[in-house]
Formats: sequence, C-alpha cells, structure tokens
Amino acid sequence: IFSIVVFGSIVNECYVNKDSQSPELLCIFNENESACSYGIAIGIIAFFGCIFFFVVDLYFQQISSVKDRKRAVLLDLGFSGFLSFLWFVAFCFLANQWQRTMMGKGVSQGADAARAAITFSFFSVIVWVALAVKALQRYRLGTDMSLFATDQFATDPNAPYPGYPTGSGIESTETYQSPPFTETLDTNPKGYQVPAY
Repeated sequence: IFSIVVFGSIVNECYVNKDSQSPELLCIFNENESACSYGIAIGIIAFFGCIFFFVVDLYFQQISSVKDRKRAVLLDLGFSGFLSFLWFVAFCFLANQWQRTMMGKGVSQGADAARAAITFSFFSVIVWVALAVKALQRYRLGTDMSLFATDQFATDPNAPYPGYPTGSGIESTETYQSPPFTETLDTNPKGYQVPAY
C-alpha cells in the first residue's frame, strides 16, 4: 500500500508546469527528473514484488521440495533486504531534492503529494526491514520440520516421533480374542502333525 501511495502521488501531482506559457511538465523535486523516475520505479517494483511474494506465501505449504522452499525463503530474504536499501535511498534522495526545491506557484500545488511520497518512502523502509527480519527468522529455522510440514508432527519440538495411529488397518494385540473352546485345543503342539484323509 505504501508503494502505491509513493508512485501514485508522484505520478498524479508531482509533475507541474514551470509556468503558464510552457506546456512542459517538470518534476516537483528540484526539477530533477531522476527523483520522480526513481520514486515511481521503486514503487512499481515494490508493488509487483509484494504481489509475487504474497502468492508464494499462499502456496508455500504446497511446495513439496525442501530445496525449493529454501530457495523461496532465500529469495524473499534477498528481495526484502534489497528493497529496504532501495527505499532508504529513495527516502534520502527525495528528501534531499525536496529540501533544495524553490517554492513557487506550481510547487505549492504539489507540495502535499511530495511530502506524502517522502513520508511513505520512509515508512516503506521500516516495513521492508521488518519483512527482511521476518524472512531471516524463517531462514534460520532451517530444517525445523514445523516450517516444512505442518500436519505430520506434533507442535512440541521435544515430542517423540508419533507412531502408527490405531484403527488404520494395523491392529494391536489387545484386539484379538482367544478362540472359543480353548479347553479342547492342545496349547503346546509337539511339532507338525499330518492330517488324516
């Protein structure tokens, strides 16, 4: 959502006419086109990255390969860390260019949008750092089976491995009954007896 605010406010209100006679649009951030382009690019990259990793999180439990799950977590960690850095650069760059901007009639019209882009780029730094920390924690779980299998094991990590469940075709010895008329059977047969025909 922060990325939508950043690139939306830059696209909508951070391009103004320098004067009434010139139809050319200039970036409100010190007339530096790079500042607006960078803010828009980072906002779009973050937006599509969020959608991608949201889908990956939805289907994470269906990924059967441990290697593929590890790759997904590493990709999330790398992307979150990289975008944290890019948002920090965006915040510093936009704030620096806004500080150098000379106030005029056109600039005052888009000032609120410029401040919103700077503010939400700062909030984006915090959010992406938090996402990177969360991905790092997920990576440090490593081969902890609670990350990779949810319904096969108990939630307590110190619990022993569960045995076969009863009633699933494997019967215990308690379910057998002694045969009827046991008093007529010899309990200790003396070897194999050939039946008479």
